[in-house]
Amino acid sequence: MRAYILRRLLMFVPVLMAASVLIFALMRVLPGDVAVMILVGPGGEGQASPEALAKLRADLGLDQPLFVQYVAWLKDVVQLNLGTSYASSRTVVTELSQRLPITVELAFLAIIMTMLIAVPAGVVSAIRQNTWLDYLLRVVSVAGLTIPTFFTATLLILWLVTSFRWLPPIELVGLFNNPVENLTQLIWPAVMLAFYHGAVISRMTRSQMLEVLRQDYVRTAWAKGLEERLVVVRHALQNALLPVVTIAGLEFGVLLGGTVVMETIFVLPGVGSYIVESIRARDYPVLQAIILMMALSYLVINLVVDLCYAWLDPRIRYA
Repeated sequence: MRAYILRRLLMFVPVLMAASVLIFALMRVLPGDVAVMILVGPGGEGQASPEALAKLRADLGLDQPLFVQYVAWLKDVVQLNLGTSYASSRTVVTELSQRLPITVELAFLAIIMTMLIAVPAGVVSAIRQNTWLDYLLRVVSVAGLTIPTFFTATLLILWLVTSFRWLPPIELVGLFNNPVENLTQLIWPAVMLAFYHGAVISRMTRSQMLEVLRQDYVRTAWAKGLEERLVVVRHALQNALLPVVTIAGLEFGVLLGGTVVMETIFVLPGVGSYIVESIRARDYPVLQAIILMMALSYLVINLVVDLCYAWLDPRIRYA
């Protein structure tokens, strides 16, 4: 197991380096001049002389060759210096320390709801195959996969506004200041995220359960007259959960980076909305830091999933 963990950790470095090069390159191909946007403004309402633009580019290091800019950025990242925002002049670490907890809390809330609802739904759908309950759950899961989340989220807000006079929060209350109020504000975007990601988990759980339920050892358990609960939970579900764990880990990684739409629709000041603001302002330090952080979190989640997989099925670590 130790060799397996070490081998997986060693894969971190080349993957993270490749991700950093890709992130840096993508930021530099974005249209628009950062210096012009800062001095003139995104709407073009201001004016700036060529001398002022040249001085600002030199101050930001944008007049240097791309390789020099990349090495300087990478050196700062290694020293845990993520830079300073062009738009707010505050350090990226300070901005993220205020926004990251909101996104992480929303992602955790969504993945908990996803697992609590989707796994039982997939199990019930499998053991009640081709019944009205199975058809109903399959229709709901297909709807979750096919209907865009921004559309369902908009419908949800309209329903909440017209029926309950509920409005998206103007200012988000902190979890430790008022947990009840905080959960009230985050529950609906989490429901929308769980609606989509739960559909993926539910369909995966159903297909895996159907495959396991057809195995000989499960038939033997049925033939011995064991209770349905014991056969399903002890004999079938444990083996069916192996690929579900993998998909759940990947879905959590997607959640961390995919809350942009929900945070924008529900006016939540998390990392997702911060990305949108930074793209508009061509705020390179912020975008590079956030995307690199998401890539790192995705790698860590994948590592944890692989370790869980190897723990559940020891044959994998020797493959």
